[in-house]
Amino acid sequence: MNIDKLIDKFAVFRTNNPGIENFISPDADRLLLERVSSIDSDPLSKVQLNQLLGLRMERAVSDGFFTYYWNAQPRAPYKLSSLPGYSIEYPKHEKIINLDHFAYGLYRIFIDGLLYRGNVRAYFREFAAKSEQDITNFVESHLFPTESIKRRGPILPLRTIKKDSRYLISEMACKSYGAAPKTSSELKDALIEAWQTHEKAVGGPVVVKDLLSNSLNKSKYSKAQGMFEFSADDMLEDTISSVCDIESKYEKIADSFLAAREAALENTKLYLSMVNDLDVYVATSMRTRKDFRSMADRCEQVFHHNRLADLHLRYFDPTMSAADGHQDKGLIECLMVKCAKVLLYCAGEKESYGKDAEAAMALSLGKPVIFLCDEQQRQTFYKEVHPLSRLINFETGVAVGAIVTSKAEEVSELLDRLFENEMEYTLQQPADKSGYLQLVESITGSVVRLQTNDSLLAEAFWNYYCSQR
Repeated sequence: MNIDKLIDKFAVFRTNNPGIENFISPDADRLLLERVSSIDSDPLSKVQLNQLLGLRMERAVSDGFFTYYWNAQPRAPYKLSSLPGYSIEYPKHEKIINLDHFAYGLYRIFIDGLLYRGNVRAYFREFAAKSEQDITNFVESHLFPTESIKRRGPILPLRTIKKDSRYLISEMACKSYGAAPKTSSELKDALIEAWQTHEKAVGGPVVVKDLLSNSLNKSKYSKAQGMFEFSADDMLEDTISSVCDIESKYEKIADSFLAAREAALENTKLYLSMVNDLDVYVATSMRTRKDFRSMADRCEQVFHHNRLADLHLRYFDPTMSAADGHQDKGLIECLMVKCAKVLLYCAGEKESYGKDAEAAMALSLGKPVIFLCDEQQRQTFYKEVHPLSRLINFETGVAVGAIVTSKAEEVSELLDRLFENEMEYTLQQPADKSGYLQLVESITGSVVRLQTNDSLLAEAFWNYYCSQR
């Protein structure tokens, strides 16, 4: 291969930084370029690779590092066979046998550098002298324990709550029905007061929805109208003619509320009992009965997919859990985010501080975060615009990006790949940002790791993180 084509072939590995990140470039030593260009006919040994690294003022690699990245096929968090240049022939050789083989090893080094350190050269210089076993142990410590997950067996079964009743576990419903819904509650009092106002002003049969909208606006319950309409959804379209009608219809919903809440509280105990084994936390905000139904359907679509059947994933379904108060609910959700291996963010018509905070927490802990969006416009927003779709792991400094999709089926596939340690990534540099590295998830095109080409930013960033170690 001539020198110009060689430089083009390895352009993705060229950044503004020295050493391994600028190994093959126009300013490289002629001897280096000529030796690399001849690999197809003259395989490259570890000894000669180290000489070439020396010419680029880079660290030499150990036998173990050379073997791990060019001649072994170890377990990794991504599918090795999906990488450019992959061949099952490489483990049969002790040298780098062609240019594709050389590029394949570099590809793995760059991916691992972005995944584990957020900085390719820092990763290379940290691991270049390590043994194959040390590198293997490090990488495997970051893998999902797939076989252990599959062998866990079933959890204690959750209490069943009908999808149509799950809206009754919401905080709005709890406030509306109160601690003793069978005897008295704000909702019941508001309905009766609204009826009395209606009876004095107009009289006659009235639809409950009209009763609440027309007769509460001047009462002490006016600010709670939206909450009451949500909590009384089962009877909103019913017509009433007396207080007895109200009490009869209200009592049926109160019974459903008590049953749903009791089950949801029991489920929360079960969720808390398995926090050490939680796989996926589902973050969402639900403001209507329809939201609860849709969220329940989404969880079924994602987690009951046959692709995930053998994993038996433990996931926190927000439509199945309740707490004694909003403060305890916040503590529970924070614990779930901390314990879960992956966070699934389900976008709705309106966003909320709560689920945005949960996604931010997960990203800042370095966890995989998947955004499931209903609209293409929103998908584009999260993927390309929203700054909080990419944060840093506060402990390591590694930049972590969310994976964004609009298809529940893709979420199932992504979860399968994550827990099977078979993700597929491509290494890219934006056309308008030379030297800016991006690790891109292959199904959705989402940027999950990045390395800036801004030298001052990079130095300030890593000077801080290095000083903290």
